[in-house]
Amino acid sequence: MNYQQTLDWMFAQLPMYQKEGKTAFKKDLTNTLALSKELGFPEKKFKSIHVGGTNGKGSTSHMLASTLQEAGYKVGLYTSPHLKNFTERIRINGLEISEKKVLSFIKQHKYFLETQRLSFFEMTVGLAFDYFAEEKVDIAIIEVGLGGRLDSTNIITPEVSVITNIGLDHTQFLGETLPEIAFEKAGIIKNKVPVVIGEEQEAVKSVFIAKAEACKAPISFASDYDENYKTDLLGDYQQKNTKTAVAAIKKLTGFKISTEIIEKGLLNVVKNTNLKGRWQILQENPKVICDTAHNKDGLHIVLNQLKKETFNKIHFVLGVVSDKKLEEVLPLFPEVAAYYFCKPDIPRGMCEVVLQEQAKEFGLIGKKYPSVKVAFEDALLNANQEDIIYVGGSTFVVAEII
Repeated sequence: MNYQQTLDWMFAQLPMYQKEGKTAFKKDLTNTLALSKELGFPEKKFKSIHVGGTNGKGSTSHMLASTLQEAGYKVGLYTSPHLKNFTERIRINGLEISEKKVLSFIKQHKYFLETQRLSFFEMTVGLAFDYFAEEKVDIAIIEVGLGGRLDSTNIITPEVSVITNIGLDHTQFLGETLPEIAFEKAGIIKNKVPVVIGEEQEAVKSVFIAKAEACKAPISFASDYDENYKTDLLGDYQQKNTKTAVAAIKKLTGFKISTEIIEKGLLNVVKNTNLKGRWQILQENPKVICDTAHNKDGLHIVLNQLKKETFNKIHFVLGVVSDKKLEEVLPLFPEVAAYYFCKPDIPRGMCEVVLQEQAKEFGLIGKKYPSVKVAFEDALLNANQEDIIYVGGSTFVVAEII
């Protein structure tokens, strides 16, 4: 198989949460552990920081990677999902894994992957860990895919565990209440490994403290720190993520990282890691902003940020996935706005007709479009220079326009 055929095989033959949703979710680490054994336990050959949480874990992971790169270390970075290219998920010092490496890994292990019936995510985690071990990274930042306790990444024993915050997302897998979700996220807390919690939330604080005590893991809350650092990532909400990243760096032993390096790392996140889709300004006049926020807490923060902008009229290019609880997110959006409802180009994408009809119940009026591209083009045609166009609702909507 060539590279494209290999990707098609990975995407199509095996369950992929990014495209399929619930059917691709496995509540079991058996497959991941089996693959680890097949690969010679690569996760034991490099140091790591494990980053989980509902919102901000991607940005925090990139901040950590950028800071460690500025300190001169060889840094692996594993994140999900990807926006444009599969290789975005696996990077070393900002450079994506080569297509050749992906091809050779699948070719070498295809028989095992097929007979073991590994999911898309399981094999991707194995590929990342194998690559980081082979390239002898000094440390890797590993972002949790979904949840924590049973996530495929949770076979590592990191130097520090990080949980950014807890919100209601993926409730069909993780539980319907914040404490239930916190229990799943707390599953990345390991024996005697320091854990940093980004935000001190009364509803879940006791869950983390109990788990940390059971694991004899030193626990701290980043929100207790008074320090404020600047970052090149736009959006006021990044201040919480910078605090979390800095708190995690300070818990890291055996690495020399000065305050000056931390400041440089946080100011060069995009340059060092190529992060996209976080309050990203695509153009001016009209100003076009995209953001991957997709759940109630994330959208609440981003929509508050939008209120601080100066504009004549606001246009929302909005699409979501089919398992999104619209009654939780649609009330957050303003009624006085132009809406362009669209379907992201994945099987999980919610039909634009359904989204339009549901939005009408919350006073959100607009046209429907069969694709993100067409919706965005119409928004650009209708907006004048003093307007703002916001593109979002789903990571997959943003992926189609950047």
